[in-house]
Amino acid sequence: MIHYSLSCDNGHAFEGWFSGSDDFDRQVESGFLTCPVCNSAKITKGLMAPQVSTARSKDERKAALVDKAQREAVEKLRQAVAEIRASSEDVGERFPEEARKIHYGEAKERGIIGAAKPDEVRDLLEEGIEIMPLPVLPEDKN
Repeated sequence: MIHYSLSCDNGHAFEGWFSGSDDFDRQVESGFLTCPVCNSAKITKGLMAPQVSTARSKDERKAALVDKAQREAVEKLRQAVAEIRASSEDVGERFPEEARKIHYGEAKERGIIGAAKPDEVRDLLEEGIEIMPLPVLPEDKN
């Protein structure tokens, strides 16, 4: 498709889309193309600045979309982490002990957050205790 800036003999400017240059010529010759303002059939193409899509501009647009998607994803994660923290008890270094108590029915079931060393995490997982680390998110730069 080709986009043309058009004008009639009365000076009215408008735009049109055509399948090609010959499509424009055919429509003008047949009288099918007329000015939407005054209905004049004397139509000419105006000067146009073609829009050239370069690899760089495509890459920049893609990067902008990726950046936006990443910012939105980080914001959703930030909200989820905030909700988890707000609805959980922070048991700190006692996390492995409290997680076991909850898993084995020795303590009331509840959401907990805290800290665990890598070997403690491995042991909890091997026991079938479901745990998940909270992500550390980048700070806002705004």
